[in-house]
Amino acid sequence: MGSPSVPARRGRAPWQGLLLAGSLFTFWSPPTTAQFTIESVPPDAAEGKDVLLLVHNLPEDLGKYEWFRAENVDTSKQIASYRIDNQETTRGPAYSGRETIYPNGTLLLQNVTLKDTGYYTLQIITKHLSTLRATGQLRVYPELHKPSITSNNSEPQEHKDPAMLTCEPHTQNTTYLWLIDSLSLQESARLELSKDNRTLTLLRVTRNDTGPYECETRNPVSAGRSDPFTLNVLYGPDTPTISPSDSHYLLGANLRLSCHAASNPPAQYLWLINGRPQLFTQELSIPNITVNNSGSYTCHAHNSVTGLNRTTVKNITVSEPVGKPSVRASNTTVTEHRDTVVLTCLTNDTGISTRWFFNDQSLLLTERMKLSQDNSTLTIEPVRREDAGGYQCEVSNPVSSSKSEPLRLDVQYSPGGLSDGAIAGIVIGVLAGLALIAALVYVLCIRKTGGSGPF
Repeated sequence: MGSPSVPARRGRAPWQGLLLAGSLFTFWSPPTTAQFTIESVPPDAAEGKDVLLLVHNLPEDLGKYEWFRAENVDTSKQIASYRIDNQETTRGPAYSGRETIYPNGTLLLQNVTLKDTGYYTLQIITKHLSTLRATGQLRVYPELHKPSITSNNSEPQEHKDPAMLTCEPHTQNTTYLWLIDSLSLQESARLELSKDNRTLTLLRVTRNDTGPYECETRNPVSAGRSDPFTLNVLYGPDTPTISPSDSHYLLGANLRLSCHAASNPPAQYLWLINGRPQLFTQELSIPNITVNNSGSYTCHAHNSVTGLNRTTVKNITVSEPVGKPSVRASNTTVTEHRDTVVLTCLTNDTGISTRWFFNDQSLLLTERMKLSQDNSTLTIEPVRREDAGGYQCEVSNPVSSSKSEPLRLDVQYSPGGLSDGAIAGIVIGVLAGLALIAALVYVLCIRKTGGSGPF
Protein backbone atom coordinates (compact mmCIF):
# COMPACT_ATOMS: atom_id res chain seq x y z
CA MET A 1 0.00 0.00 0.00
CA GLY A 2 1.08 3.57 -0.58
CA SER A 3 -0.11 7.12 -1.09
CA PRO A 4 -0.72 8.61 -4.54
CA SER A 5 2.39 9.90 -6.26
CA VAL A 6 0.51 13.12 -7.12
CA PRO A 7 -1.10 15.00 -4.21
CA ALA A 8 -4.88 15.27 -4.26
CA ARG A 9 -6.29 18.73 -4.83
CA ARG A 10 -9.44 20.19 -6.31
CA GLY A 11 -9.62 21.49 -9.89
CA ARG A 12 -7.40 20.44 -12.75
CA ALA A 13 -4.08 22.00 -11.76
CA PRO A 14 -2.04 18.71 -12.01
CA TRP A 15 -3.04 18.21 -15.64
CA GLN A 16 -3.19 21.80 -16.92
CA GLY A 17 -0.31 20.97 -19.28
CA LEU A 18 -2.61 18.76 -21.37
CA LEU A 19 -3.50 20.95 -24.39
CA LEU A 20 -6.39 18.73 -25.35
CA ALA A 21 -10.15 19.06 -25.42
CA GLY A 22 -12.42 17.07 -23.18
CA SER A 23 -15.52 15.08 -23.96
CA LEU A 24 -18.15 13.69 -21.71
CA PHE A 25 -18.78 9.95 -21.47
CA THR A 26 -21.96 9.00 -19.65
CA PHE A 27 -22.49 5.43 -18.51
CA TRP A 28 -25.42 3.84 -16.75
CA SER A 29 -24.86 1.70 -13.69
CA PRO A 30 -27.32 -0.99 -12.61
CA PRO A 31 -30.84 0.29 -11.96
CA THR A 32 -30.45 0.03 -8.20
CA THR A 33 -27.47 2.41 -8.09
CA ALA A 34 -27.00 6.16 -8.53
CA GLN A 35 -25.66 7.64 -11.77
CA PHE A 36 -22.28 9.31 -12.15
CA THR A 37 -20.19 10.30 -15.17
CA ILE A 38 -16.62 9.97 -16.37
CA GLU A 39 -14.98 12.66 -18.52
CA SER A 40 -11.92 11.68 -20.53
CA VAL A 41 -9.35 14.42 -21.06
CA PRO A 42 -8.54 14.26 -23.90
CA PRO A 43 -11.26 12.09 -25.47
CA ASP A 44 -8.75 10.81 -28.05
CA ALA A 45 -5.27 10.43 -26.67
CA ALA A 46 -1.99 10.59 -28.52
CA GLU A 47 0.50 7.85 -27.84
CA GLY A 48 3.04 8.98 -25.24
CA LYS A 49 0.78 11.64 -23.69
CA ASP A 50 -1.04 11.69 -20.34
CA VAL A 51 -4.76 11.06 -19.96
CA LEU A 52 -7.19 11.82 -17.14
CA LEU A 53 -10.41 9.94 -16.48
CA LEU A 54 -12.32 12.51 -14.41
CA VAL A 55 -15.24 11.40 -12.24
CA HIS A 56 -18.27 13.69 -11.84
CA ASN A 57 -21.45 13.52 -9.78
CA LEU A 58 -19.93 11.34 -7.06
CA PRO A 59 -22.32 9.90 -4.50
CA GLU A 60 -22.03 10.69 -0.80
CA ASP A 61 -20.55 8.52 1.94
CA LEU A 62 -17.70 7.31 -0.28
CA GLY A 63 -15.65 4.46 1.05
CA LYS A 64 -13.42 3.11 -1.69
CA TYR A 65 -12.51 3.45 -5.41
CA GLU A 66 -11.54 0.49 -7.52
CA TRP A 67 -10.30 0.93 -11.14
CA PHE A 68 -10.23 -1.97 -13.60
CA ARG A 69 -8.71 -2.20 -17.07
CA ALA A 70 -11.80 -4.03 -18.33
CA GLU A 71 -15.43 -3.58 -19.33
CA ASN A 72 -16.54 -5.15 -16.08
CA VAL A 73 -15.24 -5.91 -12.62
CA ASP A 74 -12.44 -8.45 -13.02
CA THR A 75 -10.02 -8.79 -10.12
CA SER A 76 -7.31 -10.08 -12.44
CA LYS A 77 -7.47 -6.79 -14.34
CA GLN A 78 -7.64 -4.47 -11.36
CA ILE A 79 -5.35 -1.47 -11.70
CA ALA A 80 -5.56 -0.22 -8.15
CA SER A 81 -7.93 0.64 -5.31
CA TYR A 82 -8.05 3.72 -3.12
CA ARG A 83 -9.48 3.99 0.42
CA ILE A 84 -11.03 7.32 1.28
CA ASP A 85 -10.54 7.23 5.06
CA ASN A 86 -6.79 6.65 5.09
CA GLN A 87 -5.95 7.71 1.48
CA GLU A 88 -4.15 4.46 0.89
CA THR A 89 -3.66 3.00 -2.62
CA THR A 90 -3.42 -0.71 -3.22
CA ARG A 91 -1.96 -1.79 -6.54
CA GLY A 92 -3.63 -4.51 -8.55
CA PRO A 93 -2.46 -7.05 -11.16
CA ALA A 94 -3.02 -4.58 -14.02
CA TYR A 95 -0.98 -1.81 -12.44
CA SER A 96 1.88 -0.71 -14.74
CA GLY A 97 3.44 2.03 -12.66
CA ARG A 98 1.89 4.76 -14.82
CA GLU A 99 -1.48 5.00 -13.01
CA THR A 100 -2.47 7.27 -10.13
CA ILE A 101 -5.85 7.45 -8.33
CA TYR A 102 -6.77 10.80 -6.80
CA PRO A 103 -9.01 11.37 -3.78
CA ASN A 104 -11.81 12.57 -6.07
CA GLY A 105 -11.73 9.24 -7.94
CA THR A 106 -9.97 10.56 -11.00
CA LEU A 107 -7.51 8.15 -12.67
CA LEU A 108 -4.32 9.52 -14.26
CA LEU A 109 -2.63 7.42 -16.93
CA GLN A 110 0.82 8.68 -17.89
CA ASN A 111 2.69 8.07 -21.15
CA VAL A 112 -0.16 6.06 -22.64
CA THR A 113 0.50 3.41 -25.27
CA LEU A 114 -1.66 1.86 -27.97
CA LYS A 115 -2.15 -1.10 -25.63
CA ASP A 116 -3.93 1.20 -23.19
CA THR A 117 -6.80 1.49 -25.68
CA GLY A 118 -9.90 -0.19 -24.30
CA TYR A 119 -12.56 -0.06 -21.60
CA TYR A 120 -12.00 1.12 -18.02
CA THR A 121 -14.42 0.43 -15.18
CA LEU A 122 -14.69 2.36 -11.94
CA GLN A 123 -16.37 0.67 -8.99
CA ILE A 124 -17.30 2.77 -5.98
CA ILE A 125 -18.00 1.14 -2.63
CA THR A 126 -19.84 3.35 -0.15
CA LYS A 127 -19.47 3.31 3.61
CA HIS A 128 -22.71 1.38 3.69
CA LEU A 129 -21.09 -1.20 1.38
CA SER A 130 -23.36 -0.43 -1.56
CA THR A 131 -21.69 -0.68 -5.00
CA LEU A 132 -21.78 1.75 -7.93
CA ARG A 133 -20.15 1.11 -11.31
CA ALA A 134 -19.45 2.99 -14.54
CA THR A 135 -17.48 1.97 -17.62
CA GLY A 136 -15.75 4.20 -20.16
CA GLN A 137 -13.61 3.73 -23.21
CA LEU A 138 -10.12 5.12 -23.79
CA ARG A 139 -8.88 5.54 -27.37
CA VAL A 140 -5.15 5.94 -27.96
CA TYR A 141 -3.80 6.82 -31.41
CA PRO A 142 -0.24 6.95 -32.65
CA GLU A 143 1.44 10.22 -33.58
CA LEU A 144 1.54 9.87 -37.35
CA HIS A 145 4.87 10.25 -39.04
CA LYS A 146 5.33 11.83 -42.45
CA PRO A 147 3.93 9.39 -45.03
CA SER A 148 5.54 8.49 -48.34
CA ILE A 149 4.26 7.29 -51.73
CA THR A 150 5.41 4.13 -53.48
CA SER A 151 4.46 2.93 -56.95
CA ASN A 152 4.38 -0.48 -58.58
CA ASN A 153 5.43 1.22 -61.83
CA SER A 154 6.99 4.66 -61.69
CA GLU A 155 7.51 4.75 -65.48
CA PRO A 156 4.22 3.60 -67.05
CA GLN A 157 3.66 3.86 -70.80
CA GLU A 158 0.83 6.08 -72.02
CA HIS A 159 -2.43 4.35 -73.04
CA LYS A 160 -0.88 1.00 -72.14
CA ASP A 161 0.13 0.61 -68.49
CA PRO A 162 -1.78 1.18 -65.25
CA ALA A 163 -0.03 2.65 -62.22
CA MET A 164 -0.73 1.89 -58.58
CA LEU A 165 0.27 4.42 -55.93
CA THR A 166 0.33 3.41 -52.26
CA CYS A 167 0.49 5.68 -49.23
CA GLU A 168 2.97 4.24 -46.70
CA PRO A 169 2.98 3.10 -43.97
CA HIS A 170 -0.19 1.18 -43.25
CA THR A 171 -1.55 2.34 -39.89
CA GLN A 172 -4.69 1.22 -38.09
CA ASN A 173 -7.51 3.71 -37.55
CA THR A 174 -6.03 6.15 -40.06
CA THR A 175 -7.78 8.11 -42.80
CA TYR A 176 -5.99 8.41 -46.14
CA LEU A 177 -6.53 11.31 -48.56
CA TRP A 178 -5.03 11.94 -52.00
CA LEU A 179 -4.19 15.20 -53.76
CA ILE A 180 -3.15 15.88 -57.37
CA ASP A 181 -1.46 19.21 -58.09
CA SER A 182 -2.32 20.17 -54.49
CA LEU A 183 -6.05 19.73 -55.23
CA SER A 184 -8.39 17.12 -53.80
CA LEU A 185 -8.86 14.05 -55.94
CA GLN A 186 -11.72 14.38 -58.44
CA GLU A 187 -13.87 11.49 -59.60
CA SER A 188 -12.71 9.92 -62.85
CA ALA A 189 -13.43 6.72 -64.73
CA ARG A 190 -9.68 6.14 -64.91
CA LEU A 191 -9.08 6.41 -61.15
CA GLU A 192 -9.81 3.78 -58.53
CA LEU A 193 -9.33 3.93 -54.77
CA SER A 194 -8.95 0.96 -52.47
CA LYS A 195 -11.56 0.47 -49.77
CA ASP A 196 -9.40 2.24 -47.19
CA ASN A 197 -8.28 4.92 -49.71
CA ARG A 198 -4.68 3.95 -49.12
CA THR A 199 -4.05 2.83 -52.70
CA LEU A 200 -4.77 4.91 -55.79
CA THR A 201 -4.84 3.13 -59.15
CA LEU A 202 -4.64 4.90 -62.51
CA LEU A 203 -6.19 2.46 -64.97
CA ARG A 204 -5.01 4.02 -68.24
CA VAL A 205 -2.14 6.42 -67.74
CA THR A 206 -1.79 9.47 -69.99
CA ARG A 207 0.97 12.06 -70.19
CA ASN A 208 -1.25 14.40 -68.16
CA ASP A 209 -1.10 12.02 -65.18
CA THR A 210 2.44 12.89 -64.14
CA GLY A 211 1.18 14.61 -60.99
CA PRO A 212 2.59 15.65 -58.60
CA TYR A 213 0.71 13.36 -56.19
CA GLU A 214 0.53 13.75 -52.43
CA CYS A 215 -1.11 11.62 -49.77
CA GLU A 216 -2.33 12.75 -46.36
CA THR A 217 -2.76 10.60 -43.28
CA ARG A 218 -5.05 11.65 -40.46
CA ASN A 219 -6.27 10.32 -37.17
CA PRO A 220 -7.98 12.14 -34.30
CA VAL A 221 -4.67 13.31 -32.81
CA SER A 222 -2.33 14.05 -35.74
CA ALA A 223 -1.92 14.41 -39.49
CA GLY A 224 0.88 14.18 -42.04
CA ARG A 225 1.46 14.86 -45.72
CA SER A 226 3.94 13.18 -48.02
CA ASP A 227 6.45 14.82 -50.29
CA PRO A 228 5.20 15.30 -53.88
CA PHE A 229 5.54 12.20 -56.05
CA THR A 230 5.79 12.48 -59.83
CA LEU A 231 5.12 9.73 -62.35
CA ASN A 232 7.51 9.53 -65.28
CA VAL A 233 4.95 8.70 -67.98
CA LEU A 234 6.52 7.36 -71.17
CA TYR A 235 4.83 8.50 -74.38
CA GLY A 236 5.32 9.38 -78.00
CA PRO A 237 6.68 10.30 -80.27
CA ASP A 238 3.74 12.29 -81.61
CA THR A 239 3.64 13.17 -85.30
CA PRO A 240 6.63 15.49 -85.74
CA THR A 241 6.42 19.05 -87.03
CA ILE A 242 8.99 20.61 -89.32
CA SER A 243 9.76 24.31 -88.99
CA PRO A 244 9.83 26.85 -90.47
CA SER A 245 6.61 26.37 -92.39
CA ASP A 246 8.05 27.78 -95.64
CA SER A 247 8.14 25.37 -98.56
CA HIS A 248 9.66 27.68 -101.22
CA TYR A 249 13.23 28.97 -101.14
CA LEU A 250 15.26 31.29 -103.34
CA LEU A 251 18.22 29.93 -105.22
CA GLY A 252 21.40 30.46 -103.17
CA ALA A 253 19.62 30.72 -99.81
CA ASN A 254 20.60 28.70 -96.73
CA LEU A 255 18.11 25.95 -95.89
CA ARG A 256 17.67 25.26 -92.17
CA LEU A 257 14.99 22.82 -91.03
CA SER A 258 14.18 21.77 -87.47
CA CYS A 259 12.07 18.77 -86.46
CA HIS A 260 10.24 18.36 -83.15
CA ALA A 261 8.02 15.58 -81.80
CA ALA A 262 6.52 15.44 -78.29
CA SER A 263 8.12 12.42 -76.66
CA ASN A 264 9.31 11.07 -73.31
CA PRO A 265 12.11 10.20 -73.31
CA PRO A 266 13.12 12.65 -76.05
CA ALA A 267 12.86 11.26 -79.55
CA GLN A 268 15.78 10.35 -81.79
CA TYR A 269 15.63 11.98 -85.25
CA LEU A 270 16.66 10.94 -88.75
CA TRP A 271 16.40 13.06 -91.90
CA LEU A 272 15.76 11.64 -95.36
CA ILE A 273 15.92 13.63 -98.62
CA ASN A 274 13.96 12.09 -101.48
CA GLY A 275 13.91 8.84 -99.48
CA ARG A 276 17.68 8.69 -98.90
CA PRO A 277 18.89 8.75 -95.26
CA GLN A 278 20.99 11.76 -94.33
CA LEU A 279 21.71 12.73 -90.73
CA PHE A 280 20.72 11.50 -87.26
CA THR A 281 20.03 14.98 -85.97
CA GLN A 282 17.11 17.17 -85.00
CA GLU A 283 18.21 20.02 -87.29
CA LEU A 284 19.17 19.90 -90.96
CA SER A 285 21.19 22.67 -92.64
CA ILE A 286 22.16 23.04 -96.32
CA PRO A 287 23.99 26.23 -97.36
CA ASN A 288 23.70 27.91 -100.77
CA ILE A 289 20.93 25.66 -102.09
CA THR A 290 20.34 25.03 -105.78
CA VAL A 291 17.41 23.84 -107.83
CA ASN A 292 18.76 20.31 -107.30
CA ASN A 293 17.93 20.63 -103.59
CA SER A 294 14.22 20.65 -104.40
CA GLY A 295 12.39 17.51 -103.25
CA SER A 296 10.81 15.73 -100.31
CA TYR A 297 12.36 16.12 -96.87
CA THR A 298 11.28 13.48 -94.33
CA CYS A 299 11.75 13.72 -90.56
CA HIS A 300 11.65 10.36 -88.80
CA ALA A 301 11.18 10.39 -85.01
CA HIS A 302 11.83 7.30 -82.85
CA ASN A 303 11.30 6.62 -79.11
CA SER A 304 13.76 3.95 -78.00
CA VAL A 305 11.71 3.07 -74.89
CA THR A 306 8.16 2.94 -76.28
CA GLY A 307 9.44 1.57 -79.59
CA LEU A 308 7.11 3.89 -81.52
CA ASN A 309 7.98 5.76 -84.74
CA ARG A 310 6.40 8.74 -86.49
CA THR A 311 7.28 10.61 -89.71
CA THR A 312 6.45 13.88 -91.43
CA VAL A 313 7.22 14.82 -95.04
CA LYS A 314 7.79 18.37 -96.31
CA ASN A 315 8.18 19.24 -99.99
CA ILE A 316 10.79 21.90 -100.68
CA THR A 317 10.94 23.89 -103.94
CA VAL A 318 14.02 25.93 -104.84
CA SER A 319 13.31 28.62 -107.44
CA GLU A 320 15.41 31.11 -109.37
CA PRO A 321 14.49 34.78 -109.12
CA VAL A 322 12.13 35.92 -111.89
CA GLY A 323 13.46 38.13 -114.68
CA LYS A 324 12.20 41.60 -115.48
CA PRO A 325 9.10 41.47 -117.74
CA SER A 326 8.05 43.97 -120.44
CA VAL A 327 4.70 45.21 -121.74
CA ARG A 328 3.74 45.12 -125.42
CA ALA A 329 0.72 46.98 -126.79
CA SER A 330 -1.22 46.32 -129.98
CA ASN A 331 -1.22 50.09 -130.39
CA THR A 332 0.07 52.79 -128.07
CA THR A 333 -1.91 55.60 -129.70
CA VAL A 334 -5.62 54.95 -129.94
CA THR A 335 -8.82 56.89 -130.54
CA GLU A 336 -11.48 57.20 -127.86
CA HIS A 337 -14.69 55.19 -128.31
CA ARG A 338 -13.41 53.67 -131.53
CA ASP A 339 -10.28 51.61 -130.90
CA THR A 340 -9.50 48.52 -128.84
CA VAL A 341 -6.07 48.00 -127.26
CA VAL A 342 -4.44 44.72 -126.21
CA LEU A 343 -1.59 44.83 -123.66
CA THR A 344 0.62 41.74 -123.23
CA CYS A 345 3.05 40.96 -120.39
CA LEU A 346 6.17 39.34 -121.85
CA THR A 347 8.40 37.10 -119.66
CA ASN A 348 10.60 34.04 -120.10
CA ASP A 349 9.71 32.66 -116.63
CA THR A 350 7.26 29.83 -116.04
CA GLY A 351 5.08 28.98 -113.08
CA ILE A 352 4.54 32.63 -112.29
CA SER A 353 1.69 34.92 -111.29
CA THR A 354 0.95 38.18 -113.15
CA ARG A 355 -0.48 41.44 -111.84
CA TRP A 356 -1.22 44.71 -113.68
CA PHE A 357 -0.56 48.26 -112.51
CA PHE A 358 -1.87 51.58 -113.86
CA ASN A 359 -0.04 54.77 -112.98
CA ASP A 360 1.86 52.94 -110.20
CA GLN A 361 -1.39 51.71 -108.61
CA SER A 362 -2.88 48.25 -108.73
CA LEU A 363 -5.21 48.17 -111.72
CA LEU A 364 -8.93 48.29 -110.95
CA LEU A 365 -10.77 46.46 -113.71
CA THR A 366 -13.80 48.09 -115.35
CA GLU A 367 -16.53 46.47 -117.41
CA ARG A 368 -14.53 47.36 -120.55
CA MET A 369 -11.44 45.46 -119.40
CA LYS A 370 -10.79 41.74 -119.67
CA LEU A 371 -7.88 39.57 -118.52
CA SER A 372 -6.76 36.31 -120.08
CA GLN A 373 -6.90 33.16 -117.99
CA ASP A 374 -3.27 33.52 -116.89
CA ASN A 375 -3.56 37.33 -116.52
CA SER A 376 -0.80 37.83 -119.09
CA THR A 377 -3.05 39.77 -121.52
CA LEU A 378 -5.16 42.84 -120.76
CA THR A 379 -7.79 43.93 -123.31
CA ILE A 380 -9.54 47.33 -123.16
CA GLU A 381 -12.55 47.64 -125.47
CA PRO A 382 -13.26 50.40 -126.32
CA VAL A 383 -10.72 52.77 -124.88
CA ARG A 384 -11.64 56.04 -123.28
CA ARG A 385 -9.63 59.10 -122.44
CA GLU A 386 -9.38 58.01 -118.78
CA ASP A 387 -7.48 54.90 -119.93
CA ALA A 388 -4.53 57.04 -120.97
CA GLY A 389 -1.47 56.56 -118.73
CA GLY A 390 1.36 54.22 -117.79
CA TYR A 391 0.77 50.44 -117.69
CA GLN A 392 3.07 47.93 -115.96
CA CYS A 393 2.93 44.20 -115.28
CA GLU A 394 4.51 42.39 -112.36
CA VAL A 395 5.51 38.73 -112.45
CA SER A 396 6.22 36.73 -109.29
CA ASN A 397 6.93 33.26 -107.97
CA PRO A 398 6.83 32.19 -104.31
CA VAL A 399 10.29 33.65 -103.62
CA SER A 400 10.67 36.73 -105.86
CA SER A 401 8.90 39.32 -107.99
CA SER A 402 9.76 41.86 -110.72
CA LYS A 403 7.90 44.75 -112.36
CA SER A 404 8.20 45.99 -115.95
CA GLU A 405 8.97 49.51 -117.08
CA PRO A 406 5.84 51.61 -117.68
CA LEU A 407 4.29 51.60 -121.17
CA ARG A 408 2.53 54.85 -122.08
CA LEU A 409 -0.89 54.62 -123.70
CA ASP A 410 -2.13 57.77 -125.49
CA VAL A 411 -5.85 58.18 -126.18
CA GLN A 412 -6.90 60.72 -128.82
CA TYR A 413 -10.32 62.32 -128.74
CA SER A 414 -12.21 65.15 -130.59
CA PRO A 415 -12.35 68.76 -129.29
CA GLY A 416 -14.80 69.21 -126.52
CA GLY A 417 -14.55 65.63 -125.88
CA LEU A 418 -17.04 64.60 -128.64
CA SER A 419 -16.59 61.81 -131.13
CA ASP A 420 -17.02 62.25 -134.91
CA GLY A 421 -20.42 60.63 -134.75
CA ALA A 422 -21.43 62.89 -131.92
CA ILE A 423 -20.28 65.99 -133.84
CA ALA A 424 -22.15 64.88 -136.99
CA GLY A 425 -25.28 64.40 -134.95
CA ILE A 426 -24.97 67.87 -133.52
CA VAL A 427 -24.48 69.40 -137.00
CA ILE A 428 -27.53 67.62 -138.35
CA GLY A 429 -29.53 68.79 -135.38
CA VAL A 430 -28.45 72.39 -135.92
CA LEU A 431 -29.34 72.31 -139.64
CA ALA A 432 -32.71 70.83 -138.88
CA GLY A 433 -33.34 73.61 -136.42
CA LEU A 434 -32.40 76.29 -138.92
CA ALA A 435 -34.76 74.77 -141.51
CA LEU A 436 -37.57 74.86 -139.02
CA ILE A 437 -36.92 78.50 -138.22
CA ALA A 438 -36.90 79.40 -141.96
CA ALA A 439 -40.23 77.67 -142.44
CA LEU A 440 -41.77 79.62 -139.58
CA VAL A 441 -40.50 82.91 -140.97
CA TYR A 442 -41.97 82.11 -144.37
CA VAL A 443 -45.39 81.38 -142.88
CA LEU A 444 -45.42 84.66 -140.98
CA CYS A 445 -44.51 86.64 -144.05
CA ILE A 446 -47.38 85.15 -146.08
CA ARG A 447 -49.86 86.16 -143.43
CA LYS A 448 -48.60 89.77 -143.37
CA THR A 449 -48.75 90.21 -147.17
CA GLY A 450 -52.16 88.74 -147.53
CA GLY A 451 -51.06 85.46 -148.94
CA SER A 452 -48.88 86.72 -151.80
CA GLY A 453 -45.67 85.75 -150.17
CA PRO A 454 -42.48 87.73 -149.49
CA PHE A 455 -41.20 87.50 -153.02
